[in-house]
Amino acid sequence: GTIELRVCDTPLTVEHAAALAAYLQALCSYLLAGNEAPPREDDYLVYNYNRFQACRFGLDGNIVLPQEHQQVSLRDDILATLARIAAHAERLGSGAALTHLSHVTKAVGDAEQLRIVHEHEGSVEAMVNLALGKFRGEV
Repeated sequence: GTIELRVCDTPLTVEHAAALAAYLQALCSYLLAGNEAPPREDDYLVYNYNRFQACRFGLDGNIVLPQEHQQVSLRDDILATLARIAAHAERLGSGAALTHLSHVTKAVGDAEQLRIVHEHEGSVEAMVNLALGKFRGEV
């Protein structure tokens, strides 16, 4: 199998992008330790639905956990995953990165900020200005 991380936010700072990389590293460590049951073929039946929810609604999307037969918010699932992999992140020296992601997950993420600016300003230029300002540390 493979591990695919669909980024659920638009990292507009190097710190945010690095935190996502640390998340993936800790998640891989957790999975390599055998802490999860291997996926079953039927688990992939919800893949398209889950991907659409994440792409369309970001952290506010709802996903199906196939082995548990339940629907949860993507935000809650990420927070639960952060808690499960915390020990691995600490061992890898990236506990602070997971703390950063926990705060971002509970707040308005970068992608949502871009959508809000576009809704209020009505222009792509305003979105680009926000993205540049965040990248430069001005916002």
